[in-house]
Amino acid sequence: MRIGYSGSTASWTSGFKQRSARLERAETNPARYYQPELDVLRLIAFLFVFITHRNDLAPINSVVHPFYHAFTMTGVYGVPVFFLLSAFLISELLQRERSATGRIDAKAFYIRRMLRIWPLYFLVFFGLALIGWLFLPGAGVDTTGKVIAFMAFAGNWYITFNGWIEYPVNPMWSLSVEEQFYIAIPFLAMLGRRALVIVNVAVLVVAYAVIVWYASSFTPTSEFSGLWTNSFVQFQFFAGGMLLSLGLRGWRPDWSMPVRVALFAAAIGMWLVAFLVFGIKADWPRSTIAQSLAGWPLILGGASLMLVSMLGMPARYLPRPLMYLGRISYGMYLIHIFFFWIVYDKARPWLSHVTELAGVPGWRDNIGMALAFAATVTVAGLLYRYYETPFLKLKRRFTTIPSRD
Repeated sequence: MRIGYSGSTASWTSGFKQRSARLERAETNPARYYQPELDVLRLIAFLFVFITHRNDLAPINSVVHPFYHAFTMTGVYGVPVFFLLSAFLISELLQRERSATGRIDAKAFYIRRMLRIWPLYFLVFFGLALIGWLFLPGAGVDTTGKVIAFMAFAGNWYITFNGWIEYPVNPMWSLSVEEQFYIAIPFLAMLGRRALVIVNVAVLVVAYAVIVWYASSFTPTSEFSGLWTNSFVQFQFFAGGMLLSLGLRGWRPDWSMPVRVALFAAAIGMWLVAFLVFGIKADWPRSTIAQSLAGWPLILGGASLMLVSMLGMPARYLPRPLMYLGRISYGMYLIHIFFFWIVYDKARPWLSHVTELAGVPGWRDNIGMALAFAATVTVAGLLYRYYETPFLKLKRRFTTIPSRD
């Protein structure tokens, strides 16, 4: 009996030590969380934004090509996809950090975000300002107020109250919205699941209250209302991303490709309805209160459906070049509009002359888009390899749950 008892105790002690060791390993080296299919979604979101910005300087004729024009204009909703995806991933990582360690290190979170966002953001922002000052007026901001606003990540509010600024700088407003969201998310993630759901539902309510307020002052002559760059309006997509993370609980659908394609097509259909039927046109609003309340949920639903349709996609459907472009999509987003500006504004006379000599004058706008895309990918790739990567390596020192970058 004593031998049996001693053996049982030794076995129990050994099992306890093994469980403790596994827990310690989980805390010090938790499982990596990386979903390569979401890199591809990043690329898709960027491409939507890219085709929309082509319309700014080389507009597609809405009479001759009505459907193509509508499709390209809905590309602006790629920005909400970025927001929703960012919130989804950060929520996933923070929830895993909390499960692995019992807490969330807010200081480490802020350092990780700074190392990911700030270096390239400030390089591009001040690089454009320098180019504008030395070579090409209009490339960057030219007033102290704009500099202060964008340095403080309040550029979206500057645009909300003053209108669009220098064209190559305009897309950077969305980084201000993201940084404002990052202030709160580590503290939100510390809440229990039920409390976190309530908070995000409240965020949605506030977002739609602000949308209704804007719609109530709608007039047919309205041009820029400030609604699109208002943080409270865009926070609905961050709330949507967090709610998706909480609702899915790590689930990855095992759907066939036809189902995924159908869901993705349905998401685009929702965007087209929001644009064509309910007049949700980003910075050029044409919606009543009823139309706004019907149209904005379609944008949120479409963005959510895109993410879910991609989630869990088998690796064999994820070409490495697309994953790579998704990895460098942050840089592509920041600089693509500068190259559009160069090609369609500064180099347009030369481009028109060359294409006419080549006998393809009708293709010059599409050729310009190809040139802008090639320049964007090339420069973004170089920036990622030689400028971003050192900061991303430093970021890993403050990482609890390893991820792609």
